[in-house]
Amino acid sequence: MIKYEQLGTSESSPQPKNKYSSKANILIFLLFLVLGITVWTTIPSLLYLENTTDIIEHSDQIPIQETFSTTPTTSAPLSTSIEKPIPPMSKSRKVVAAYFTSWSIYARAYNVVDMDATKLTHILYAFANLKPDGEVFLGDAWADTDKHFDGDSWNDEKKNLYGNFKQLGLLKKRNRNLKVTLSIGGWTWSTHFPTVAANPDTRKKFITSSINLLKDLGLDGLDVDWEYPKNEEDAKNYVKLLKELRKALDNYSQSRNLSYKFLLTAAMPCGEDQYRKMDLKKMNKYLDIFYLMAYDFRGSWSSKTGHQSNLYGVDLSTDKAVRYYIDQGVDNDKIVIGMPMYGRAFQNTNGLDSPYNGIGEGTWEQGVYDYKTLPRTGSIEYFDDKKVACYGYCASKKEFITYDNPQVVYQKTDYIKRNDLRGVMFWEISGDFPTSNERSLLLAAYHGLGGKDALDQTSNHCFFPDTERYIINYAFSSSNNSLNDDMTSTSFFTSKKPNNSTNVLVV
Repeated sequence: MIKYEQLGTSESSPQPKNKYSSKANILIFLLFLVLGITVWTTIPSLLYLENTTDIIEHSDQIPIQETFSTTPTTSAPLSTSIEKPIPPMSKSRKVVAAYFTSWSIYARAYNVVDMDATKLTHILYAFANLKPDGEVFLGDAWADTDKHFDGDSWNDEKKNLYGNFKQLGLLKKRNRNLKVTLSIGGWTWSTHFPTVAANPDTRKKFITSSINLLKDLGLDGLDVDWEYPKNEEDAKNYVKLLKELRKALDNYSQSRNLSYKFLLTAAMPCGEDQYRKMDLKKMNKYLDIFYLMAYDFRGSWSSKTGHQSNLYGVDLSTDKAVRYYIDQGVDNDKIVIGMPMYGRAFQNTNGLDSPYNGIGEGTWEQGVYDYKTLPRTGSIEYFDDKKVACYGYCASKKEFITYDNPQVVYQKTDYIKRNDLRGVMFWEISGDFPTSNERSLLLAAYHGLGGKDALDQTSNHCFFPDTERYIINYAFSSSNNSLNDDMTSTSFFTSKKPNNSTNVLVV
C-alpha cells in the first residue's frame, strides 16, 4: 500500500521549495487513482461476461451473501448491478413474459394492477379448461370475467366484461405493447388433450371455442399447455391441432379485415423423456413462441436435493434442452426460457446433492416458497458458478431451497442474447418482489435483456368486430378503430357497430 504524505510540513526536515512539486504529486496521485479504478471495475465485468456457451469449469458453490435477517431487502449487494442494462446482441426484439394465475386474487391477494406492465411484453393467463368434447372454457368464471373491482358498475342492463380480463384489458390500453394470451390446459387440466387432438370433430370444437374466447376476452393470442404428449400418435395429433388452430386464427383475422396476426404459442417441456416424443420441426411451422418450462428439474419426487432450474449440467439442464430444440429445427428466435418465481424446499439434509427427509410447509403449498420470501431467515445464499444456479441453505435447520436470484437471471439473459434466443418467461408473477426492490427477478430480466429499447414493441390488439361482450365506451365510426391517448373516448376493446351508431354501455 502506498502511503502519501503531505510535503513540506515537518519543521525538523524542511523540504526544498519547488513550485511544481505539489502539483506534480497531485497529478501522479490522480493518475494512479484513475488507473486503479479502471482495473478494479473492468476485470470483474470481463470475467462475468465470458463469451462462451460451453460448460466452463469454475469453482464450486460460492456464498455470495451473509446470513440473512427476516428482511431480505437489506441484504448485501449482488455481484452484478441491475442499474445499467447490457446492450442486446440479438437482432430480434426480446420477450419478457409472465404467467398471471386466476387464483392469485384470492389468498395471495395479488391482482392485475399489481403487475409492472412497463417491464413486460406478454402476459399468459392461467388457465382455461378443456372438456372431453373439445370445448375450451374458463376455469374460474367469477375471477376471470365476473368479479367487480373498484370502479366497476353494478347497474348494467346487458352483458359486460368484468373480472381479471377487464383489468387486463385496461392494462393493455395503457400499455399498447403489452400482449395478453390465454393458456389452455396446464398440468391439472391436460387430461383430455389426447382424445380431443385425435378426432377432427373435437379438434374443430376446441378451435371454435378457443377463438370465441379470444374475441370475447380481447386477447392477442392463445397458448397451448399440453402436459404432455405420451407417444408418437399424440405428437402427430398435437401438430394437427396446432396446424388447424393456426389456420383458423389467420382466417378469423382476414375475414374481419384485421391487419394483425394473432399469436399461437405453447408451453414446452425441458425433460428429455417429454421433448423427445414431440415433432418439434413440424410444430415450428405453426408456433410463434416455444415457452420452455425450464424449472422443476428437482422436487419432492427426487431422491436427492439439487438445482431445479440450472442453466448447465450433464443431466437435466436448460442448455441441454435448448440445444435439442434447435437441433430439431426450432428457430432460435422462437425459444423463450422459463424461470421460476418460487423455490423448492428440502428438509433434514446436509446440502446440495444430498439425501433429505421432508419438504416443509411452503408459502401456499407444501415444499414451495414464493421467491419474495427467500432466502429464509438464517439461510446463506449460494451461487453455483459451474451450473449457473442458486440455492439457500440453513445449517441450523438443515433446510435446502433451490431457486433463481438476480445473479442467475443476469447470466441467463446473457446466454439468451449470445444464442439469439427470444427472451424470458416467469412462472408465476405473484411470487416476485415488486420491481422497486433490487431483488426483483422481473427487474433483472428487463435490464439483463437491454431495457425498453431492446424489448418487443409489437402493438396489442384492441379491435374485435364481433365480440359477444358489451364492453364499449365508444362513439363508433367506421373509420376509427384506434385508442386515444387520454383513454376517454374509446374503450379498451371495440366491438361490432350498433344499429343506432351510438355509445354502448360504459366499461
